[in-house]
Amino acid sequence: MKKLLASSLALLSLGLILAGCSSKSSAKSGSLNVGILQVVQHGSLDEARQGFKAGLKAELRAHGKSTKVTYHYLNAQGDQANLNTMSQQLVQQKNDLLVGVATPAAQALAKKTTSTPTLVTAVTDLKAAGLVKANAKPQTNVSGTSDLTPVGLQLKLLKSLTKGNKPLGIMYNSSEENSVLQVKLAKAYAKKHHLNLKIVSATSTNDVASVLAGLTGKVSGLYLPTDNLMASAMKTIGAKAKAANLPVVTGSIEMAEDGGTATYGINYYDLGKQTGKMAYNVLEKHQKPQTMAVQTSKKLHLYINQANTKAIGLKPSQITKP
Repeated sequence: MKKLLASSLALLSLGLILAGCSSKSSAKSGSLNVGILQVVQHGSLDEARQGFKAGLKAELRAHGKSTKVTYHYLNAQGDQANLNTMSQQLVQQKNDLLVGVATPAAQALAKKTTSTPTLVTAVTDLKAAGLVKANAKPQTNVSGTSDLTPVGLQLKLLKSLTKGNKPLGIMYNSSEENSVLQVKLAKAYAKKHHLNLKIVSATSTNDVASVLAGLTGKVSGLYLPTDNLMASAMKTIGAKAKAANLPVVTGSIEMAEDGGTATYGINYYDLGKQTGKMAYNVLEKHQKPQTMAVQTSKKLHLYINQANTKAIGLKPSQITKP
């Protein structure tokens, strides 16, 4: 009987050891679930999302990880009701990480959970948006990357493309917190450098064309901050601006590609990749967003839309970094 008991205990111990090895192997080459909520579909945000996935994939490969990542992606198409429903859905799925693309999506996720690790991207000011207590040390379950652009340098670039003494025009959506901040920065820069501004707001895609028509002939150039509404309407803006021979400097490269003249700013794909690297630290190194400082873009690029520049009578070769 004693021999039988001893034999059973030995087999049980061996089973536990093998189970432990299996568990470690599973942890090394297991699977992870990442929920992504995006506020609306347009070039900049799409690039940020794709960059995030590429950045996380690159980090996993670089560290020899064979972890399978399953993404649960939802797009609210600019609808607040969708944001509320979709954020709740992603939280209930018990994802290992949540990702909010743009401020409204990030805020929607933050309202639904204070425990699930959450990273955000394409958010201009995480502290002002109520997502973190401080950019250096968030102290919440949220961190990520800011898309704050060099507003002053972009206005300087626009001024170099204009002629005459008419003011520089700024069009933005006053309902977007990130845009309000950028307009505030633009006003401060203009005051310091004695620039005249004419600032107008559009709050829906239906308003954009009429608001822009109201600026035609009254401004020498147009500045568009990184604004989701403006980004969604770039093809309309680009067509109207070309017809009026109006240079347009945008907050992001993707916006300039879709209808602007030029920009000196961030690349959202690169910004997303930075966020993906942060995600690796959360998922594989078990770092907590509470202690991860908010990051800003590490690269700035001069982008010139060659076709649009020539269409309004400018030479691309004359456009230089501000």
